[in-house]
Amino acid sequence: MKDKFKQKYTAGAAVAYMSRKQALKKLQLTLKDFRRLCIIKGIYPHEPAHKKQANKGSTANKVFYYRKDINFLAHEPIINKFRDYKVFLRKLNHLKAKKEDDKIKKLYDNKPVYNLDTIVKERFPTFGSALRDMDDALSLCFTFAMLPHTRVLKEGMIDSCRKLTAEFMHYVIESQSLRNTFISIKGIYYQAEIHGEKITWVVPHERGLPHVTDVDFTVLVTFVEFYIAMLGFVNFKLYQDIGLFYPPQIGQVVENDEMESEDYKEKVYSLAKPLAKRKDVEQTEEDEPLDLLGEDSDALAQKVREAKSIKTMFKGSVFYLNRECPKEALTFIIRNGGGVVGWEGGPTELKSDSKNITHHIVDRPMDKLEVNRLYIQPQWVFDCLNARRKLPTERYMPGVALPPHFSPFTSEKAGDYIPFERLEELRSMGKDVSELESAIPKTMDELPMRRKEVKPEKPKGIHIAVGQMHKKSKEKFHETVEKGQELKMRELMISKKHQRVYHSMKTSFKRNRNDALKLKKKAKLVKAAAV
Repeated sequence: MKDKFKQKYTAGAAVAYMSRKQALKKLQLTLKDFRRLCIIKGIYPHEPAHKKQANKGSTANKVFYYRKDINFLAHEPIINKFRDYKVFLRKLNHLKAKKEDDKIKKLYDNKPVYNLDTIVKERFPTFGSALRDMDDALSLCFTFAMLPHTRVLKEGMIDSCRKLTAEFMHYVIESQSLRNTFISIKGIYYQAEIHGEKITWVVPHERGLPHVTDVDFTVLVTFVEFYIAMLGFVNFKLYQDIGLFYPPQIGQVVENDEMESEDYKEKVYSLAKPLAKRKDVEQTEEDEPLDLLGEDSDALAQKVREAKSIKTMFKGSVFYLNRECPKEALTFIIRNGGGVVGWEGGPTELKSDSKNITHHIVDRPMDKLEVNRLYIQPQWVFDCLNARRKLPTERYMPGVALPPHFSPFTSEKAGDYIPFERLEELRSMGKDVSELESAIPKTMDELPMRRKEVKPEKPKGIHIAVGQMHKKSKEKFHETVEKGQELKMRELMISKKHQRVYHSMKTSFKRNRNDALKLKKKAKLVKAAAV
């Protein structure tokens, strides 16, 4: 006869999860190697719904993984490479103690190295899945490209990040797929539309960085190591799609020795010169984006017009950059819009006294000004891309107080505080802002003031007063009371399941309204101080 009762902790969460200590024992790895393996393979800890049951009755705080994920890691060949590397370190220490230089050199030649290509193909079976995971990869690689070399941050890793990010920016320029940008304290945000996917990343500001000591780079280095392999695959596929050579080549086809020179790399990293295309690829104009076919016709037409205006925004314009301007960011945006960029000593060999220059970008006072060119500040280029058109240059001339720089990544909602300048910008783009304008909460001084009724003084002693009609409408009073009671009754009828959601919505609405009022008062104080 079968036992009707199951043994405790043999099913459910107790079997589905495994603690980190058990995983280390099963895989026979150190905590450092286990973390590296999980990052490379994309395995992350999970919080069990029934933590006490998963912990077999204990209430100790532990990190849990899915048992099936740990079983999946047990068959990974890269674990053997980790063990071979430990053997390599032991042999190296042994030979260094004996000072056998010849054997040390031979040992370095046979150093165990693992390849992440198969893992990249395993984690991203389709090209679209890789594009959807590009945000973190680009942001981290752009950050590492700015960092100095240290014992943890190897020179080869920094150079690889710089190379791959420059290749990706070249692709965005050649395909003219940059759509939005925003300058923030953290850095410059960019958004490009590639194969129907919106990819957003942040690039740190161009400044010299000291050695960072308060950040543990051991985990970040593992992420970058995987992202370098991933970006290599993505860049190769993107270059093949539009008929470019990979690695990128400038102008005529060059030899490998010339491509490895520092001058050639500097030209590639500058983004100022167009890339060479393969002759076997037909040079045809790109069709309209296929990802828009399922949308409404009005939205489709609007997106097509925006993409066309971005591609031809700076066509026929020649920009000269002063040395204090951020060259990479401005070159990236201007060339995406079809313009030509140059600076003193740049690869385009554009001189400051050239008559072809139409726009001169400066960020400091100028003593000598040319009559046949426009002088503007760098923000004009960023605002033009977000506005999808060339803006008037009067508000961006050198020495003029710049207009507010608004983020294109935020969507204006009714009830939020929207500055007057932003409303004017939306109105100039052809959008209806009447609803947004009417929904902005009003401060106390903007509300209509009620007139105080002056009550006549009561005469002293015995007197006779003429009777007056009651001016207050009792019907309106009763209507407002009934509406309030009806609203309370409707709130009481909400099920307990949705009561918390309703109250949180009311709280967030009040909070947003108070925040909008505070911002409105602050803007008034700033304007008053400026006057």
